[in-house]
Amino acid sequence: MSVIVYTTNHCPECTILKKFLQDYQIEFVIRNCSQNPSFSEEINQLGFLGVPITLVNGKAIQGFKPHEIIEALEAI
Repeated sequence: MSVIVYTTNHCPECTILKKFLQDYQIEFVIRNCSQNPSFSEEINQLGFLGVPITLVNGKAIQGFKPHEIIEALEAI
């Protein structure tokens, strides 16, 4: 299982998303676009302009959508 969260330093929705994943003990990798501009290019290639973006085994979910994240995890 692979979960990647694209985030920035000053994104309240990103903070909520990361807390949600931690609370549900879902392991994830953080890709901070503020610290590494190439991550911004990655989300642009996925067709998005902003964060948070969560990739669950390659499926992109924009924003904080806990139901969609859980569904994507259960589909594995």
